[in-house]
Amino acid sequence: MSSNSAILHLRAETKPLEKRAALTPTTTKQLIDAGFKIYVEESSQSTFKSEEYEKVGATIVPEGSWKSAPKERIIIGLKELPENETFPLIHEHIQFAHCYKNQGGWQDVLRRFPEGHGTLYDIEFLENDQGRRVAAFGYYAGFAGAAIGVIDWAFKQTHPDSEDLPGVTAYPSEAKLVADVKKDLALALAQNGGKYPTALVIGALGRCGSGAVDLFEKVGIPEENVLKWDLKETAPGGPFKEIIENDIFVNCIYLSQPIPPFVNYETLNVPDRKLRTIVDVSADITNVHNPVPVYTIATVFNDPTVPVETSAGPKLSVCSIDQFPSFLPREASEFFSRNLVPSLLELPQRDSAPVWVRAKQLFEKQVARLN
Repeated sequence: MSSNSAILHLRAETKPLEKRAALTPTTTKQLIDAGFKIYVEESSQSTFKSEEYEKVGATIVPEGSWKSAPKERIIIGLKELPENETFPLIHEHIQFAHCYKNQGGWQDVLRRFPEGHGTLYDIEFLENDQGRRVAAFGYYAGFAGAAIGVIDWAFKQTHPDSEDLPGVTAYPSEAKLVADVKKDLALALAQNGGKYPTALVIGALGRCGSGAVDLFEKVGIPEENVLKWDLKETAPGGPFKEIIENDIFVNCIYLSQPIPPFVNYETLNVPDRKLRTIVDVSADITNVHNPVPVYTIATVFNDPTVPVETSAGPKLSVCSIDQFPSFLPREASEFFSRNLVPSLLELPQRDSAPVWVRAKQLFEKQVARLN
């Protein structure tokens, strides 16, 4: 290997129903063309087939083989490692680890790295010189979340309150998802006299919020039916009565500091509440400052909603899947990986490349908290 190359090992995702990948065949080819050596694990879940990677020059290896891979390989993945595994980690890892913001069990997750003299480059904290994340799934998180929000609202128009939205499965393309949501919407409109739902998106100017707004537009919901809020509108502090005056509420904020709740049980328990569906893309369930403190569990694709216990008004549900982008795994992966590639190309110089230097310094700062 030349000094301008690196060895990456794409591990198979193990989180249930996770079909995304940190590297796609397209971006794998870019890295191989730049001199990188890429190993790709076989995966029973990925939306991409092993043959697609092999065709562009990657070496296919067994699922889970990263654990015994040579130390010089950089292990890249997306979601966190299984909680039931505790062995020390000897490699450099690029992934979302969810252990820097005092999440439950963060010490156990983080401790494995120093125990094995490994390093964590947490993707959530890979930032450019302007402090902006170099790659994120936010757009497709908002897009997919809003899609399930419309699906749930439409379901409520055509089914009795005793029924909950059944499980949903990943889509092969954005076009197919939009087409199906339009069909559900059309059935609902036929039931309620052609009245489109109204929606409120908080965080509308960010990546996630823009994805939600785009979904509403693409399925035909009139622009005037979508209320777009961001920092300016939420500055006075919640709760906000406007939330219950809309059919669908989509929370897309990045919670970085304590804020008053956007909505609470008191505001929901009124007979004239219009709100039927909450989509909490942010899903800060374990955060004491969660701005949507009206539910306690993250939902999953095969059980996408949980009812909110209310004493007045129509049935209300929350959808809070923490892997929304996996609803469109192929497009979401391509979007994310394409944005990550420029930083990956700097891995051979990671001891001096600012993105990686900052990520390692943050890792070392977090490790120091363990002591």
